[in-house]
Amino acid sequence: MMNMKLLSLPCRYTLSRHLYSSCSVKDILNTQPEGCKKKLKGWAKAMRKMKENIFVDLDDGSTHRRLQVVIPKNKIPASLTYGCSFEAEGVLVRNPNYQLELVAESINVYGSCVVQDGYPFAPRKTYHPEYVRQHLHIRPRTATFSSLLRLRDKLSSAVRNRFAEDNFIEINAPVLSSNDCEGAGEVFAVKPDSENLVKEMISKDHQSPMEAFFNGQTYLTVSGQMHLECMARALTKVYTLGPTFRAENSKSRLHLSEFYMIEAEQAFIDNTEELLSSIEKTTSTVVKQLLEKSSDEIGHYRNIIGASKDNDPVNMVNVPYEVISYQKACDVLEKENCFKNSMIRGKPLAKEHELFLVKYNGQKPIFVVDWPKDLKPFYTKAIPNNKSLVYAVDLLCPNVGELCGGSVREDDYDVLKEKLSFVGLEDKLHWYLELRKFGNVSTAGFGIGFERFLQVLLDVQNIKDTIAFPRWPHNCKM
Repeated sequence: MMNMKLLSLPCRYTLSRHLYSSCSVKDILNTQPEGCKKKLKGWAKAMRKMKENIFVDLDDGSTHRRLQVVIPKNKIPASLTYGCSFEAEGVLVRNPNYQLELVAESINVYGSCVVQDGYPFAPRKTYHPEYVRQHLHIRPRTATFSSLLRLRDKLSSAVRNRFAEDNFIEINAPVLSSNDCEGAGEVFAVKPDSENLVKEMISKDHQSPMEAFFNGQTYLTVSGQMHLECMARALTKVYTLGPTFRAENSKSRLHLSEFYMIEAEQAFIDNTEELLSSIEKTTSTVVKQLLEKSSDEIGHYRNIIGASKDNDPVNMVNVPYEVISYQKACDVLEKENCFKNSMIRGKPLAKEHELFLVKYNGQKPIFVVDWPKDLKPFYTKAIPNNKSLVYAVDLLCPNVGELCGGSVREDDYDVLKEKLSFVGLEDKLHWYLELRKFGNVSTAGFGIGFERFLQVLLDVQNIKDTIAFPRWPHNCKM
């Protein structure tokens, strides 16, 4: 029996449903379905008035490319303006330049946009990133930032593909943590906002408001490393890609209060060479995949921002990377007298020192290995034949300096116990020490700043322009 409900629907609905198929601009430009009837929804990014028609560039966010919609003047709604959202139904044809365009048969405006009412971006104008950053809620509508967001999505997919292909298991490391990993104190403490709840939950053993809810001090995580060390001792290869937080009073172009980290940990690694190979494989395969699948978007973005040709992402694909010891790096830096901050052997490298070493290496990635133990965290394993040095590595790259840090972890129970006692964390990290007690193995791991990775690949100067909603001191909008 025929569906009577279907017969009762308005004729226009059933015809439209069958005549016009919905699709994205990206799909159309990739498949080139000339002569087909299509329905498109998006935003008007540019408008050009001719004698008989108006030409509108439709942007639906699926690609940096736009599809031109040709609208006869007698079919143009008054509310169709730059920035408005609209739907166009029509036929795809070739114009005289052999480019595909949609000749509209009907137009429907969803949301009008009156620029004079306070819309912050006018057509055919470019704006400084700092101005654009003041309008975070509308920033994704700019050509530059929408392109960045698409590439950010592709980068996260490439990261997960890389690890999946090598049998790493993704772990969702907790955002709430009882440890601050390196003990640097750059943490945000967590407690309930409700004072009544805090009073209700305070106990004899935990009378501090900061300890009432979880029976101990709790923080927003600064790293998932220690949680991954637990998992690696059962699953061998693990990684996480998630948010981390640092309470640093820094507004530099390289720092955020909330950012994302790619962190990986692997069991049965006890030397720097294997660790370097794992880092190289991660960065090189991820960048290679991104270049293969998104080269057009990358080229578009880098062209918009005027990226430096010296910082070529292809350099991340070509392995092996150069390797230099900390002492050798100091030798190189001591020959230069052009630094604002003097290089002092035995002290950390400043950002300008890191960037100089990258320049010294032809603007290509360079590993710095074999660090003095006092410059690295307590959990880093000492080199057996030289206890003053540790199995630690920093990967330095153009534009950002340090992109990745990693180390072989201390796996000796007694040695780690002594180190924990020295830094006053033996009671707090007893569980971490206990990992070395039952079925212990050596592990090594690394962390890559996700936003800094984007800065390297795309030559983004300010890290605040690599994340949808940046947080930094005195700024937490939305």
